[in-house]
Amino acid sequence: MTKLTELTIAEARDGLAKKSFSADELARAHVDAIEAANDALNAFILKTPERALEMAAASDKRLKQGEAGALEGIPLGIKDLFCTKGVRTTACSHILDGFTPTYESTVTANLWAAGAVLLGKLNNDEFAMGSSNETSYYGPVINPWRRSRLDTVVMPTTHQGDGGFVSAGGTRTARSLDNAQLVPGGSSGGSATAVSAFLCAGATATDTGGSIRQPAAFTGTVGIKPTYGRCSRWGIVAFASSLDQAGPIARDVRDAAILLRSMASVDPKDTTSVARPVPDYEAAIGKPK
Repeated sequence: MTKLTELTIAEARDGLAKKSFSADELARAHVDAIEAANDALNAFILKTPERALEMAAASDKRLKQGEAGALEGIPLGIKDLFCTKGVRTTACSHILDGFTPTYESTVTANLWAAGAVLLGKLNNDEFAMGSSNETSYYGPVINPWRRSRLDTVVMPTTHQGDGGFVSAGGTRTARSLDNAQLVPGGSSGGSATAVSAFLCAGATATDTGGSIRQPAAFTGTVGIKPTYGRCSRWGIVAFASSLDQAGPIARDVRDAAILLRSMASVDPKDTTSVARPVPDYEAAIGKPK
């Protein structure tokens, strides 16, 4: 059986609907994965396991009552630019160290309304100013991928013995992993690493000049920078408000579509948000324009 942490959002959604596992089991699997791997990767700068289990319990109740939302029980990581009510939000800067918002960003409010579960806040370049996730006050994020290389291996020369085998030696090539630590790209490097390393099913991110697309490319994940105005910017710590856009990072196109549908909305608190219906992006996958 596939590990719960390795399920896509679509697979986890279907498994929860079929009662193959509970939201509590799904949340605990991700909490354990974060505990096991985060010290090496530094993707989460704040873990919220108690909140995750509380939200998962509420999801299990709604699932039992047939009131599941579009993301019911799905465990997500949230980039530390998104204000989360009652949960520390610092934009990974010492300037905001200890700041706990009394309000929720519109994007994260949409996700919680859809039933998603908060695993914690994800590392990013300080105030999103960077492209390698090395400028965070909490330290750099490490890419879970490793560079591989082909090495030349010298084969030993053996001699004929009684009934023995003769080898002329020579060389062969063998592929090995380089232990050098690689950057995950930025500024949403924590989001990309957490998704790639199976620490969360999906993550929020922001893109001003490539901060979703570049880390997604660096980590083998899927990131979308939506059209300007598709997702509200309200409650997101700004880098350049006229360019910043919230979007998802996920493991595949379907998951990104599922996340974006719940993240997007018109918002009276953001006059640049677009007052148009949010399409069913998942249903459009594989269809001609």
